[in-house]
Amino acid sequence: MRQPLAKRVVAEALGTFFLLAAVVGSGIMAERLANGNTALALLANTAATGAALVALIIAFAEISGAHFNPVVTLSFALRDELLWSEVPLYVLAQLGGGVAGVMAANVMFGLPVVFMSQHSRTGMAQLFSEFIATLGLLSVILAASRSTIAVVAIAVGAYITSAYWFTASTSFANPAVTVARSLSDTFAGIRPVDAPGFILAQLAGGIVATVLFRWLMPARDNE
Repeated sequence: MRQPLAKRVVAEALGTFFLLAAVVGSGIMAERLANGNTALALLANTAATGAALVALIIAFAEISGAHFNPVVTLSFALRDELLWSEVPLYVLAQLGGGVAGVMAANVMFGLPVVFMSQHSRTGMAQLFSEFIATLGLLSVILAASRSTIAVVAIAVGAYITSAYWFTASTSFANPAVTVARSLSDTFAGIRPVDAPGFILAQLAGGIVATVLFRWLMPARDNE
């Protein structure tokens, strides 16, 4: 049963809030406990992010679809699985929830509510990584979309867990995540000046995946 738009928008905001709280909070905790071991810090950050994704998708998928990502929302609209009139509200909820999640993480660890990241993530290798990361994420979501919610959740969590390690950018793959992470000068941060390039690469990856899967797995009413 399709939920009212208000409930879906709140679910998107709440899910993205907890996702960013998990990403940034675990990054801060990992950096503090790893004693300078970057690999160990990334491993801890990865495990927390992947686990949070599984839990949040299972929790919110029945309400809003558990997009938590403007690229996913745009992809579903392009596939006629979400009304275009609903896209702006979904995206605003994701951006607002993500920013609030980062602010909460900063406060939980005794840091300023907002302090712009100085973590440089620039260059063609990083941008290409974001294109590949988002192409892969959307491919996994679309390919698994006809399975159960639990299968989709595990597939997405597993993919992001691996993509943290096989991409040079550590797989943001999400414009809302990218914007929000620019507001914390910590392990998981990104300089605001680097964010637009990441977002463009993510949009490109999402569009390519959507076009590809319109052919590979057309909508049921087009089959």
